[in-house]
Amino acid sequence: MILSKLWPRTLASRLSLIFLVGLIVAHGLSFGVQFYERYQSAEAMLMGNLENDVSIAVSVLDRLPAAERADWVPRFERRTYRYLLSEGLPGTPVDLKDAPNAVMSIEDAVGSSYSPTYTRIQDARPHYQAQLKLADGSPLTIDVRPSVMPLSTWLPLVLLVQLTLLLLCTWLAVRTAIRPLTRLANAVDNLDPNVHTVHLDEKGPTEVAYAAKAFNTMQDRIAAYLKERMQLLAAISHDLQTPITRMKLRAEFMGESSEKDKLWNDLGEIEHLVREGVAYARSVHGATEASCRIDLGSFLESLVFDYQDVGKEVQLDGACPAVIDTRPHALRRVLVNLTDNALKFAGAAELHMSVRADGGYSIKVMDRGPGIAEEELAQVIMPFYRVENSRNRNTGGTGLGLAIAQQLALALGGSLHLSNREGGGLCAELQLAPTED
Repeated sequence: MILSKLWPRTLASRLSLIFLVGLIVAHGLSFGVQFYERYQSAEAMLMGNLENDVSIAVSVLDRLPAAERADWVPRFERRTYRYLLSEGLPGTPVDLKDAPNAVMSIEDAVGSSYSPTYTRIQDARPHYQAQLKLADGSPLTIDVRPSVMPLSTWLPLVLLVQLTLLLLCTWLAVRTAIRPLTRLANAVDNLDPNVHTVHLDEKGPTEVAYAAKAFNTMQDRIAAYLKERMQLLAAISHDLQTPITRMKLRAEFMGESSEKDKLWNDLGEIEHLVREGVAYARSVHGATEASCRIDLGSFLESLVFDYQDVGKEVQLDGACPAVIDTRPHALRRVLVNLTDNALKFAGAAELHMSVRADGGYSIKVMDRGPGIAEEELAQVIMPFYRVENSRNRNTGGTGLGLAIAQQLALALGGSLHLSNREGGGLCAELQLAPTED
């Protein structure tokens, strides 16, 4: 359980951890083997030098006059051993059956000729002394402090450079492996067949190129499938308009009765649904309207004045001069759908225009109606979804108004967001991307 909590969540961190641990362990084992081999070689060389030097030094000192020995002793001194013309320090006797390598080297060098005695001196590091008598009876002590040659000063720096190289190679390998997956994940996340599809680059290693090609093919198939279905919806909706018109003409010649009124109302609802279906199909399929530059502030003022001229309670706040490149008819259809929706449920609408931090524009259509439940905010922009379950056409609508607004917002390069207002009501925000000069 603890390991599962500590285990990294992302694929990049997992691969990095596996590579780093594997490489560092392998590097550590290799370094350990090399260090041990160097230690053994250095120790063998040290013991060999000790044996040769002791044999020569004792022979020379034994042949020198007693008065000259003090001048020669410093010449035989080495880093790990030296010679003393004294009895040495008291210590613990060393058993030759379990003696260290330094003691055995001295024994091999002079043991047969001088029969030295060996003691272990209490010290922070290994410390041994061999006491013997020269030919004239003078004492001679060989003071040994064995130590293997220390590490070179440059070796830690080399290890640091190697570890840095391991980190860089791990980062490069993980980045090379993860980047295609990240691109594919972003492409899947941004996949929207309703807008212009952007194909992934099919270059790179064979596996990456194959995955990108498969994704591009899937994207094209989805777009073609959706286009076919929307064309079918548009064709059916368009063809239904002719028989509906004939039925309405025939209903005109019927005598006045309640049945005629009911039939006329039903035909009106069918005609409205067919028109909304055509409008939705066209919004999904993509608008053919050419873009042009308009003054967004003046555009909103004109829209609001049209509503006010027919007695609708619509207000505009925050309008300012802003020239943008857009499709005016599609933009007007989005705002009309949102405003009509606000008027239907609240009887009044407020439009607010502002400039976003990224240079784009925000147009909010707000009302003080009943609002929408939070769990349904993401569903109301789906085709034919109605918050009201009564299926009453006068209050529930066709369920296509917000769906059409959403599709047209995407076609304009923007986005539509719905949220509930504090104090009640709904806020529909149309965000438009900044226009390039």
